[in-house]
Amino acid sequence: MASSQPPQSLPRHVAIVMDGNGRWARKRLLPRGMGHKAGVDALVKVVQATADRGIGHLTVFAFSSENWKRPEEEVSGLMSLLLVALSKHLTKLKSDGVRIRIAGDLENVSEKVRNALRDAEANTIGNSRLVLTVAFNYGGRWDIVQACKQALADGVAASDLSEAVLSRHMAMAYAPDPDLFIRTGGEVRLSNFLLWQSAYAELHFTDCLWPDFDAQELDRALAVYAGRERRFGDVGESGLGEGAIGSGEGH
Repeated sequence: MASSQPPQSLPRHVAIVMDGNGRWARKRLLPRGMGHKAGVDALVKVVQATADRGIGHLTVFAFSSENWKRPEEEVSGLMSLLLVALSKHLTKLKSDGVRIRIAGDLENVSEKVRNALRDAEANTIGNSRLVLTVAFNYGGRWDIVQACKQALADGVAASDLSEAVLSRHMAMAYAPDPDLFIRTGGEVRLSNFLLWQSAYAELHFTDCLWPDFDAQELDRALAVYAGRERRFGDVGESGLGEGAIGSGEGH
């Protein structure tokens, strides 16, 4: 199903914090692991819906660098679920033209998980319909620090360091910055996700728990986005923007 929004009003890049799996399970008196499984099923549907609407990039927060603080049993279950999900859905994603990319620090994850993620990248490298970036063991502050280290390693002098140079060293330098940042589950915060890249993203927070997020919820978010006037610190087309240059906002 295609979006009812005109192409010019669609975001190029949608980023999602998939929150609410545990609460979804608890409401149904189910183990948290069942909530995470339902979350994977929701993700597969949202990937398809995003591709159908002609959006080129979707980035999802699958596992943050802070998630290691969760109970060991839950973390182990999440890793196992990741492996099962890749095994179950990779062939279909590949045939649907989805390219998988991974953003995050994979040095400290198990070799089995690391290899599975890298294999998913390699197996879909020829696809271009939708770039699905899975942020795994990712943190926005980690990304900025690693970009600085990479720039230094590449010989960039402090005097030559700029926003443009640093952007080229970020984990997702291959993608445009997110236009629309969605967080499900009723929480209203960024949680260290794409801090650098989301500087001018339109933020959409919904009470919908992630396993219940579907194509209809995506369309609601896209409709909200289409109604926003993006000014990037300027006055915008209306000339009435509070973010006008000189107001102190956007600088």
